[in-house]
This record gives sequence, C-alpha cells and structure tokens, in this order.
Amino acid sequence: MTNLLDQAPTYIKLAVDLIMILEQHDVAPEEVLKALEIVKSDFEKKRTES
Repeated sequence: MTNLLDQAPTYIKLAVDLIMILEQHDVAPEEVLKALEIVKSDFEKKRTES
C-alpha cells in the first residue's frame, strides 16, 4: 500500500495524513466534520481571493 500511496496525487496523500492525525487523537467524527466545514470554507475563500 505504501507504494500506491507514494504514487498517489498530493490531495490523496494529504487526506490520508489528515485521517491518520485525527484518528490518532481520537477526535469524534462529529467534531471532525464540523472542523472540516470550517477548513473547507476558509480554503474556498482563499481560492477566490487569489
């Protein structure tokens, strides 16, 4: 699997890293989803500003 991940696009690698971090810190799924809404909104705003 590591070899497949090495060849994966950056956004897949980032998603896997984020999932691992959140799971390691035992964050409740509801909290993760709320946080991701904020992160998504922030990055969508940054994308339109650039």
